[in-house]
Amino acid sequence: MRLPLRCALVAVLLLPVFSPAGHAQARSSAPGGGIQLQAEQDLNEGRTTLDPGALAVARNAFSSCIQEDPRSAACYYGRARAWLYEAQAQTLTHHAEAAPGAIDHAIWDAQKAIALDERFADAHALLSDLYGQKITGAFSGMRYGPKANEESSRALQLDPNNAQAYAVLGRKFLYAPAMFGGNIDKAIESFRRATVLDPRSDEDLVWLAIACRKKGDSAGVQQALAQALRLNSRSAFAHRVQSGGE
Repeated sequence: MRLPLRCALVAVLLLPVFSPAGHAQARSSAPGGGIQLQAEQDLNEGRTTLDPGALAVARNAFSSCIQEDPRSAACYYGRARAWLYEAQAQTLTHHAEAAPGAIDHAIWDAQKAIALDERFADAHALLSDLYGQKITGAFSGMRYGPKANEESSRALQLDPNNAQAYAVLGRKFLYAPAMFGGNIDKAIESFRRATVLDPRSDEDLVWLAIACRKKGDSAGVQQALAQALRLNSRSAFAHRVQSGGE
């Protein structure tokens, strides 16, 4: 789901990456494992429907998980994802003014997850995506672009087959101007790589459909959306893109 604040200049300083989240494979954490499992189920419901109320339930569940186990990187990572989806949901429900604050909360949680577990590749990939959300023009691009690139590079350094990192790269290539590294073919390639690495991710398939639409590949759009809806027939994101939105 593209937010209005998603940067067209997200790759202002696109750095070389180590090339060879929904990615919800957060690592388990006792003693809060039961709470975490419920929170992840709540998050899956929220990201499927993009309902702000359902996402608030998920966010609160992850907060309970953090209270139960303050050292759980997975719980902070999960709450960061809940904040990100809330930002998207707020935009869809015409409350876009609340989205930047949600992104700031998500960044804090993702940074906390990394502070607790620096080798958490998914958290690095998520933080890269969140920094991209902060870029609204050239000035913010100079500030957040290098940070986004550093985090995606670190994610792939830790895990060269990290599907979430490839999806993040796909969005960079999709929305950056050509002079700053934007490339629709590389975007499609990155999204395809993500779908191969995580064939259960309906969201990556929807992003692939968006990139195919920009390329003018209508057959590719239909194929990707059909597969996404087979995986998650209730996906609000997939239905929105299928109806012509983004």
